[in-house]
This record gives sequence, C-alpha cells and structure tokens, in this order.
Amino acid sequence: MREHTKAPVIARANKAAGFVAYVIDRCQVENGLRAALKRADNPATEYQSWEVLAGFKINLEHENERLPFAAIAATIARAKIEKNGTIQIGQAIARCYEDGSNSDQAKAKLRRLLACDSVSEVCRILRPLFSLIEAKGQSGLDYARLLDDLLWFGHDERQTRIKARWAQSFYDSVIEEKIDA
Repeated sequence: MREHTKAPVIARANKAAGFVAYVIDRCQVENGLRAALKRADNPATEYQSWEVLAGFKINLEHENERLPFAAIAATIARAKIEKNGTIQIGQAIARCYEDGSNSDQAKAKLRRLLACDSVSEVCRILRPLFSLIEAKGQSGLDYARLLDDLLWFGHDERQTRIKARWAQSFYDSVIEEKIDA
C-alpha cells in the first residue's frame, strides 16, 4: 500500500466515523482504490478491499465486523459521495417513494430489513436498498451511523433498539417533511 493511503489511527469510539471519512476522502482521489472498494460487498471479490479494512485493524476473520465495513465501503465507492450525510436508513427508504412511509413498496422494503436476524443477512439486504436509494437520488445517507448500527447488530440486546430506530426514522420522515413544507 502506498504511504498516503494508510489508514489513520482512530480511537475505537470514532472508528465508524473515521472509516467513513477516510473512505470518502480516498475514493475522491484514488480511482484504483474506489474500484477495489466497489467490489467489497461481493463475496467473490471482497478480498480486494481487505488491505483497506486491515489498515483499520478490522478482524478479517470475524464476519460480523468485516461485512459491515465492506458493505459501507462498497456503497460509498459506488455513490461517489463527497461527505457523510444525516439521513437515517429508514428515512432514505421512505423518501424513495412518492407516498413516503404510506407506500406499500416502501413498507415492504422496511419490513424485509427489520426481519433480518444476523449481520450477514442485513448486509445482504442493504445492498439492493443502497442501489434503490442512489437510483432515486436520495443522497445524504448517514453512513457512519449506519456502520455503527451494523457493528452492534450482532448483539441481541442492541438489535431490537437498532431496528426500532430504523422503523422510527422511516415513519418520522413523513412528519419531518410536513414540518419543512
């Protein structure tokens, strides 16, 4: 790895935010890195991102840690974003549809996400959701918060709270839009 692409040392509490900022920054200037990270959420080509993940002291053998970082890195690389946003995943899903959280399609997408029981399953379900969000022009997703949620998703005592927060942001997105109008 070239010297300027080495991952910075980041405190554990800020690991998700630091990783997201690093990937956003590096993808803007390194097309080769961006190309490798785009393939990070595909099991057959995920290994191409391992150099970056290992630079952040991510245990590549631990799926519950590796998959969230790989999924978020791939999404950031594909979306070519310039900064981390503030929109929660539930809000983003609702905003993809004209009827927002009243849309049957949006509700089905949310229900499928909330039905996930494992980190690997939620990362797999998020991939097409990320494509939908990008296709509908819903930029501004809070990747750092989502990565943090994914890292805690494997802990049963936290999983219910995370799912509740995602659902709350889905239904509250309509309330926020009405207030802004």
